[in-house]
Amino acid sequence: MMTSNNNVQLVHSAIPITKRWLFRDLPEAQQVSALTCDIGVCPAIASLLAQKGITDFDQAKAYFRPSLDMLHDPFLMKDMDKAVRRLSRAIVQKEKILVYGDYDVDGVTSVAMFYGFLKTLQACAELYIPDRYTEGYGVSMQAVHWAAKEDFKLIVSLDCGIKATACIQQANALGMDVIVADHHEPDDELPDAHAILDPKQPGCSYPIKELSGCGVGFKLLQALTLQQDLSREILYDFLDLVAISIACDMVPIVGENRILAYHGLKKLNAAPRPGLKALMEIENLTSPLRISQLVFSLGPRINAAGRIDHASLAVRLLLAADETEAMHLAHALNKKNSIRRNIDSITTAEAIAMISANPHRGQAKTTVLFKNNWHKGVIGIVASRCIEQYYRPTVILTAVHGKATGSARSVAGYNVYQALSACADLLDQYGGHAYAAGLTLPLEHVTAFQQRFEAVVAGSIADELLIPPQTIDLPLVFEEINCKFYNVLKQMAPFGTGNMKAVFVTENLMARSYYILKGKHLKLYVQQRGSPHVLEAIGFGLAHYEALVRVQKPFRMAYTIEENTYLGERNLQLHIKDLQAM
Repeated sequence: MMTSNNNVQLVHSAIPITKRWLFRDLPEAQQVSALTCDIGVCPAIASLLAQKGITDFDQAKAYFRPSLDMLHDPFLMKDMDKAVRRLSRAIVQKEKILVYGDYDVDGVTSVAMFYGFLKTLQACAELYIPDRYTEGYGVSMQAVHWAAKEDFKLIVSLDCGIKATACIQQANALGMDVIVADHHEPDDELPDAHAILDPKQPGCSYPIKELSGCGVGFKLLQALTLQQDLSREILYDFLDLVAISIACDMVPIVGENRILAYHGLKKLNAAPRPGLKALMEIENLTSPLRISQLVFSLGPRINAAGRIDHASLAVRLLLAADETEAMHLAHALNKKNSIRRNIDSITTAEAIAMISANPHRGQAKTTVLFKNNWHKGVIGIVASRCIEQYYRPTVILTAVHGKATGSARSVAGYNVYQALSACADLLDQYGGHAYAAGLTLPLEHVTAFQQRFEAVVAGSIADELLIPPQTIDLPLVFEEINCKFYNVLKQMAPFGTGNMKAVFVTENLMARSYYILKGKHLKLYVQQRGSPHVLEAIGFGLAHYEALVRVQKPFRMAYTIEENTYLGERNLQLHIKDLQAM
C-alpha cells in the first residue's frame, strides 16, 4: 500500500515533469525491533527488510546470501516433463534440433545459452534468429519451411512462439515437433505445440510468473540436467547470460530471478566469457558490474546487432571462445551501436517535435506517432524517450513492407497490452507485456488506431498514473548515514525492477552551497536543521530546482545513497531523485 500526499498536476510538456511522491507503509515498530535484534542490524535496515516481507533470520540469510540450491523444481512448470522427454530423445537419437529465438537481448541470450549448452552434449543443433526486416518478430513461416527443407525434427522456440499458432501448425504438418519456451502473454487459443513452457499459460502452477525468456529456457535446461544427471556446473556457466536477460527485459529481480541475477553477476564479474569481456574492455567497464551497467551499456550493444543489421553477430560474440575473435566481433558490434545511437537521436528529435506541434497534446492521454521512413530498429527506444519527455502510454509506428509496424511502451501502473487487446480488430498481430509490446496493422488503419487507442486509454487510466511516481521507502535523518549503514545497504543488490535501491526522504534541509554543472545538473552541500552533518548530493538533470534551494527555505529531498570515487578517495554521496518545498 502506498499513499500520495502532494497535489496531482497533469503535465504533458517537456521535462521537468512534476512527480507524485508515494510513501511505502512503514512496518510495525514491534516487528522492526524484533528483526533488529534477530539479525543485528540498525532499525532502518530492519524496516527495509520488513517492507520486503523478511521477518526472521532465515529469511534474511536467504535474501543476503541467495543460493542456487533454492531454485524451484523446474518440473513444477506445466509441460516440462513432455518437453524434457522430447529434447532428450532428440539428443540421444542425434535428431537435428533448431534453436530458434527472438532478435532482442532476451532472445539472443536465450539462443546463445541454449545452443551453447546443447553443444557441450554434442547434440546435433543449429541456431536461427529471424531477420527483423524480412521476417519480423517471432516464429516465421520462412524459418519453418527452411527447417523442414534442412531436415530438422525438433524446433525449440525461445522468447517467442506462444502466439505462433499458424507457424507451429505448419511445422507439425511438415513433420517437425515444436517446444515453445516463452514468457509472453498467451492468447485464448494456444498453439498446437508438442510442449508449451510459459508460466503465464492457463493451468501452469509454476511459482514465478515473471521469468525472462532466457529464464524459461534455463528452466528447461535445468530439468534436462536433473533428468540426465548432468553436471550442474556446466549449466551454471551460462548464468551470466541469464542475468543479462533478466536485467534488460526488466523482469522483477525477486525470488528466483534474484537468485539467478545474483549468481549471474558473480559469474560475469569473476570470469566473463570472451565476448562479454571484450565489450567490457571497449566500454572501460570494470568489476564489479551492476545491473544498471547491463541495462545501459552491455544490453544496448547486444541489441544493436538486430536493430541495425542481423542479431547473429551478437550470438557469435556471446559464443566466441577465442579472445581475438571476440574483440573483433565486439568492435563490429560497437560500430552498429554507434549507428543505432545516431538514428535514435534523429528519430527522437523528430518525434518530440511532432508531439510539441500537436495543439491537442495537453488533453491527450496517449501518444501515437507514425512516420513511414522511421527506422524499425529504434522505434521501441524512441517510444521510451517520448515517455521520458511526455509521460503517457506511447506507440511509435513506421512502415515496413506495406504495413504499419511499431512498438508500444507504457507508464507505471498501466497495462498497455490490454489496451492493445481492445484494438485487436484493427491489428494484424500484437504481443508483449504489460509495459512493452509490439504490433502490426494495415496502413489504412493507422488513424482509426490512433483514435481507438486514445479512447481506450482515456477510459481506463487514472489521471494520477499520468504523473511519474517517486516511491519513498523510508524517512531518514542524516545522523543515520555512515559507512557501516551503506555497507549493509549495498548487500541488498542486485538492484533492479522489483528490488530497487532504497529511496529515503529527509526533511528540514537547507543548502549550504550549490552549483549548477554543465547547465543541467544540480550539486548541493546540504544540512539538516539541528544537525552538524553536511552531506554532498548530486541531482542529474535537476538544475531547474535552483530557485528552490537558493531561497534558503527548508525543503525535503528524496534520494538514494551512493559511493562516489574521486581521485582515489571514496565518499558517500546522495543521489537526488526529487526535491519538494516544505
